[in-house]
Amino acid sequence: QVQLVESGGGLVQAGGSLRLACVGSLGTFSTYAMGWFRQAPGKEREFVAAITWGGGGTYYADAVKERFTISRDNNKRTVYLQMNSVKPGDTADYYCAADPTYRGVASTLLDDYAYWGQGTQVTVSS
Repeated sequence: QVQLVESGGGLVQAGGSLRLACVGSLGTFSTYAMGWFRQAPGKEREFVAAITWGGGGTYYADAVKERFTISRDNNKRTVYLQMNSVKPGDTADYYCAADPTYRGVASTLLDDYAYWGQGTQVTVSS
């Protein structure tokens, strides 16, 4: 089982930037597709971005496309979410997740991810 630990959350002004990081505990991290999800107060958890195991494929929710960038460094067992031009609507707890099943693509579906981090809070002030 892989453990995931997120970091980098905090308070940022609208229009600013923030970079989240998620470190995995196992060497097999490099074989997992990775995703970022978020959950705002009173709302369901939703897909934000995902990346294939090798980093060659990336996928984004429409709400964050062209503002957020997902990337990974398998040597460091770390996946990143660069958040630019943030908006108050981006305020949420952000979770990274690992999908151990090879699919050829990185899934956008929450149920496909078997391992989850504890989350990091992002608050965007207007």
